[in-house]
Amino acid sequence: MAFFLPLVLFFIARVCASPPVFVGHYCLYDSGNFTSISTYKTNLDHVLSSIATAKDTGNGFYSFSYGQNLDKANAIGLCRGDVKFDVCQSCLIDSIHRLKKLCPQQKEAIGWFDNCMLRYSNHSLFGVMDTRPNIFMWSTINVTEKPLFSQKLKLLLDSLKKNTSTGGSLKKYASGDIGAHSLWTIYGLMQCTPDLSQLQCDECLESALQAIPPCCSEGMEVFLPSCHARYEPYIFFELSPKLQPPLLPPPPLLVFTPSTSTMSTEGMVNAYVTFALFNTIFCFLSSFQESSNGKLLNGQEVAVKRLARGSQQGDLEFKNEVLLVAKLQHRNLVRLLGFCFERSERLLIYEFLPNSSLDRLIFVAKQAIFLLNENVDPMQRQYLDWPRRYKIIVGISRGLMYLHEDSRFKVIHHDLKASNILLDAELNPKINDFGMARLCSYNQSNGDTSKIKGTYGYMAPEYALYGHFSVKSDVFSFGVLLLEIVSGQKNGSVQDGENIEHLLSYTWENWTKGTITNIIDPILSRTCTDGIIRSIHLGLLCVQEDADSRPTMAFVVLMLNSSSFTLPTPSRPGFLLHSKSSNIAQPFNCSEGSQFSPSASISIEEESSNQFNPY
Repeated sequence: MAFFLPLVLFFIARVCASPPVFVGHYCLYDSGNFTSISTYKTNLDHVLSSIATAKDTGNGFYSFSYGQNLDKANAIGLCRGDVKFDVCQSCLIDSIHRLKKLCPQQKEAIGWFDNCMLRYSNHSLFGVMDTRPNIFMWSTINVTEKPLFSQKLKLLLDSLKKNTSTGGSLKKYASGDIGAHSLWTIYGLMQCTPDLSQLQCDECLESALQAIPPCCSEGMEVFLPSCHARYEPYIFFELSPKLQPPLLPPPPLLVFTPSTSTMSTEGMVNAYVTFALFNTIFCFLSSFQESSNGKLLNGQEVAVKRLARGSQQGDLEFKNEVLLVAKLQHRNLVRLLGFCFERSERLLIYEFLPNSSLDRLIFVAKQAIFLLNENVDPMQRQYLDWPRRYKIIVGISRGLMYLHEDSRFKVIHHDLKASNILLDAELNPKINDFGMARLCSYNQSNGDTSKIKGTYGYMAPEYALYGHFSVKSDVFSFGVLLLEIVSGQKNGSVQDGENIEHLLSYTWENWTKGTITNIIDPILSRTCTDGIIRSIHLGLLCVQEDADSRPTMAFVVLMLNSSSFTLPTPSRPGFLLHSKSSNIAQPFNCSEGSQFSPSASISIEEESSNQFNPY
């Protein structure tokens, strides 16, 4: 039992880990202020956008400058050395949003989360060591064996300091631990911005360590502009291989076989699944054919998606969805709990989301009002006010950004639409249905196909007409979906008097005429329209005819989280008012959804430029 206790505590800490904590910030007034129409603001927006949309550098360090002389803006972002890229990017984007809100006119500012730091200024930052301003935090308790504690702590901190400063120009980060028999273990880390020299890093860390009292703080954290030091009596960072405790296998993906009382293993279910869990699954399977929502014995509700016999979705598409969704983990993606694949039976078992799909909440409820359908509550639609719609838009954008930028491979969803957005009890959106998804290598973002699949109205023109697909195809679909959410109208059936118009042409016409309020759902008529109009603007940017002119999803997320950036002027949308007229068959550059396999070969096209381009 004593052997397993550290493992139990470790997994409790990992499962119960809280989101990044905002530690504090400084608005530095000595550097002066700027106005909303100044050149410095334009330059600052540029460098902050560069950080928000930057590719993974591998070391979590980002440094950009833009402009000339006194209007030159400089920015540095640094993520803690153990933080993965998706968490790092999210933290930096949150930092940009928070600092621009807290320091709206100051030319220089700095802010710290517990796992990232962002600073910007009108003077040079790269290669400059700064120890002010700073933040210190600690907690003091009665420590057993105080002399031993102080001795061990000094050994740990000295070792971390040396390992950090000698880390080289790519990464100056070190973590480790030290213990005293069974009394306690101290975990610590240190980090400098990698643009500093060894001497500068040493000097910065020495300044940080001077804030640590002689004895005896249970934990201590020091934030300086150029370095960071922390120690705690618990694990608060990703363990390096030499520190990593033996891990249990990951939780299994359940494979249901309803025609027998056994469970298929096929490499996906591990032998440690208990008899009690098996019994729960078997009892569940005996009842789910009667209903699409049957509860498990532990009280958990699940949703069962059953592939109709004779469906156009083939076995390979089904397997693609299972294998792909099992590898994706994000709060805005639906979570797959299990599946059945036997004879003619094809079932997917998902987490149950009580608010059904987005199209039902917006469109079906609207139709129910018109038809006086008693089976749908019209108040559901009244409940979907602008703050809730905006929350849904932001959640979808974050889920899509994860697929394009933060997962192990680039994933092009290929069928993003309102019916594939599910909503949980708090109206958090979750992207669903990956049967048509395409998997690309990390450095690749486009390809061609002769098999056109998807939903007309949401398809980007270059894909529907010529089979060209890319991450920008998903951006187009997102733009259509965003405009649907704002207008409350389906993309192909906008009612304008006696005429039925396409949503994109109707939106563009009103945008160019200056009658943009015609687009907004009447339910939102009493809402402050600034945020709604900005969302329509962003939607039009996403559906531009030229794929290269559409923004990336990282840029979309940044724009949705900040109203201070000026959006570019959109050009004409890609109107798709007719069916596919031609196909150009070319070799696949990404693996087709129907060909997804862990061993599938993927051709790689190197990106031509690493320079900042939000589009």
